[in-house]
Amino acid sequence: MTTSAAAGAQASVPIATTRLDPGPCYAAVRSRDRRFDGVFWTAVRTTGIYCRPSCPARTPAAGNVTFHPTAASAQAAGYRACKRCLPDATPGSPEWDLRAGVAGRAVRLIADGVVDREGVEGLARRVGYTPRHLGRVLVAELGAGPLALARARRAQTARVLIETTDLGFADIAFAAGFSSVRQFNDTVREVYDASPTELRHRTSRGAPGQGGGRSPGPEGTLTLRLPVRTPFAASALLDFLAYHLVPGVETAGPGWYARTLDLPHGPGVLHLALADPPDPWEHDPHPVGGTTQVLATFTLTDLRDTTAAVERTRRLLDADCDPLAVAEHLGPDPVLGPLVARHPGLRVPGQVDGEETAIRTVIGQQVSVTGARTVTGRIVAAHGVRVDTGVPGLTHLFPRTDVLAAVDPETLPMPRARGRALVRLAAALAGGEVSLDRGPERDAVRERMLALRGIGPWTADYVAMRALAHPDVFLPTDVGVRIALTRLGRAPAAEVARADAWRPWCSYALLHLWQTLMPPTPAGAPAPSPAEPDPTPAVPED
Repeated sequence: MTTSAAAGAQASVPIATTRLDPGPCYAAVRSRDRRFDGVFWTAVRTTGIYCRPSCPARTPAAGNVTFHPTAASAQAAGYRACKRCLPDATPGSPEWDLRAGVAGRAVRLIADGVVDREGVEGLARRVGYTPRHLGRVLVAELGAGPLALARARRAQTARVLIETTDLGFADIAFAAGFSSVRQFNDTVREVYDASPTELRHRTSRGAPGQGGGRSPGPEGTLTLRLPVRTPFAASALLDFLAYHLVPGVETAGPGWYARTLDLPHGPGVLHLALADPPDPWEHDPHPVGGTTQVLATFTLTDLRDTTAAVERTRRLLDADCDPLAVAEHLGPDPVLGPLVARHPGLRVPGQVDGEETAIRTVIGQQVSVTGARTVTGRIVAAHGVRVDTGVPGLTHLFPRTDVLAAVDPETLPMPRARGRALVRLAAALAGGEVSLDRGPERDAVRERMLALRGIGPWTADYVAMRALAHPDVFLPTDVGVRIALTRLGRAPAAEVARADAWRPWCSYALLHLWQTLMPPTPAGAPAPSPAEPDPTPAVPED
């Protein structure tokens, strides 16, 4: 059985497995352990409801409960969501990124809305299985098939929109991915034991919700609160994103980050408020993790892109990370321990578009971060689609791979060899030879990338970490790692040689080292002052 160790003297409890052990699960429910919200769900036979482990209601008798690895599994068994603890308003399980098996890859694609857009056949094709076999795998591991999982996701999105916006119910139905208003009404009643009108009325009377207020905004603008496990180093994440931002596509300032989104049905804009939540480590050396919420505002051309926009933002935030498990493993390390204490809850910055991440990684080979930003900004201006966002600094969508695949490498503002590598990668992405939608196996993606001339291990592994959410990537040849270790008074060769001790969280170890080189987010500027030296060295060219 898979387990996640707790902080301090807390006992280990199962994360997400085919067979959840009732004993440890019930112990988590009795202690109302918030760390396992979103990891498993508790269904109560006597009431017909399912709850998150931390539900404040009276703990049911052990003989009256069953445990489910997904909300969809509980719903498929006939249970409805608890009105008190809102069990679907939780981060997802960190197990999907840790294992990255078939079920995990399918769950991520379903969350992105693939079933709504392409059906079960499209989902199965992306994962590489027949629809029948994929259904068997998902039922065996998650207790629900792809349609039930997609239905649970639609119900969750619908509830959030009902309780946090003034959108009409027809708009909400299609924004959540339902094919009809009738299907929307029936599903909401079945899952939440309330009509959409009752859900909205309950929220207006002050019932707990997930939203950021009901104030009206421009058409197509939604403001939502995205659940993230604590501790959460929001300012450190902001520093990383702000330092690497691409002119025209991204902008940032103190406490916020914004960027354009190229979504399935049209362009959009994301604005994130990134402020550190209260630090639970300040007064308690062994805190019990909880959940904070990140305020996200989306401006969408088409509300059908709501699900995709939310899921891609959650990837960017690394929202499903289990920070206490990472801290427990890395905290005792003589090198990383002080860094973990300095930035509790540090995340691995994800992405809103895997193909964009790969292209940006190739551009950044053998140049400083400042130089890569400049070059990427020029490529965006020349080949990206101009969009009118109304946000200063956000003027373009990142160029699509089919456009870059047709570019003459000689015209790109970079060395010819790297330009040819970029065009080859763009062609492989556009043609489907390499897929970064998190459907294929990570090792298979890496092999296909390495088969492309000009793509080496550093690039393939960096893309795996950022685009595929791989939690266990280390870059032994990275110059920044060696500079960081030297500044910490350590011998780089010796520390790199023992990096296996940091597994399975090497990606987080890498980010802790890089964070020592990161400048703070500039006030109202897209990049550090030219007078300030670039702390991030050139990346080795593959």
